[in-house]
Amino acid sequence: MARSADETSSGKARSRAASGRSEDGRLEPIGPPSGSKSAEPGATAEVTALLPGLYIVSTPIGNLRDITLRALDVLRRADAILCEDTRVTATLARRYGLAAERIAYHDHNADQVRPKIMARLAAGAALALVSDAGTPLISDPGFKLVREAAAAGIPVTAVPGASALLAALTVAGLPTDRFLFLGFLPAKSAARRRALREIASLKASLVLYETAPRLGAALEDMAAMLGDRPAAVARELTKLHEEVRRDGLKALAERYKSEGPPKG
Repeated sequence: MARSADETSSGKARSRAASGRSEDGRLEPIGPPSGSKSAEPGATAEVTALLPGLYIVSTPIGNLRDITLRALDVLRRADAILCEDTRVTATLARRYGLAAERIAYHDHNADQVRPKIMARLAAGAALALVSDAGTPLISDPGFKLVREAAAAGIPVTAVPGASALLAALTVAGLPTDRFLFLGFLPAKSAARRRALREIASLKASLVLYETAPRLGAALEDMAAMLGDRPAAVARELTKLHEEVRRDGLKALAERYKSEGPPKG
C-alpha cells in the first residue's frame, strides 16, 4: 500500500506551444539542439502564443524542483491557473515567478465555478488546471471539467509530470506489470472491509492512499481481508524525510498500530 499527500506532438501547431526559458528569461522553443541532424537548416525559432484550451498540468508532490520545463512554460503563459487550493499553488507561484491569475476550483465550488470557466474557454482563453500536488484528476477534482470541455470541442492538453501513485509504486518493490489504483478506502472499518473483499482475488499490485490517523487500522483491515501479502508504505516521497517500509501486511499493521500515526 502506498500513501501520499498525493510530449507527444499532435502534429499540428499546438505542438509548438511548449517551450523553455533561457537563463536571461527569454522564451526559447523546446526542440532539437542547434546543429543536430533533425534541425532544419536555416529554420528560425519562433515562439507562438499559448493556444486556447484547457491544459492539465502536473505539479510537484513535495520537492518543488520536480516540475517540468514545459509545465512552467504553460503556467507562465496561461490566462489563469485553476487551483485546488490557491494558497498551495501560491507557494509554487512564488518559487517560479508565476504571475497568472489563480482561481479556486475544487469539489466544494465546482458546480458554481465550472460554468464560468467553460465560458472563458469558449471565448478562447488558455486555462491551466493544477491540483495541490501531482497529476490532476488522480484522487482530485477536475474530471467533470475535462468531460465538459471535450464535449464542447475545446482542446484538452496533458502536460505530464509528477505522480504520487507512480512514484510510490516504483519504490515499493512490488510487481509493476499489472496494478490497480483504488484511491482512498472508506473511512469506517466495516465499509473498508467490504471494499477490500471485492478486490481480494485480483492478481495485481494494489495502490491505495490513506491518511496518517487511519493508517494502522486500514493496514489491519487489509491484512484481514487480503491475507499477509507483501506490501509497502511510502510516505513523504521526494521530501527530506522520505520513508518506505516494506514488509508483510500483518507486520506493517502491528508496527503502525504500536507506533501510532506517522508524522507528515
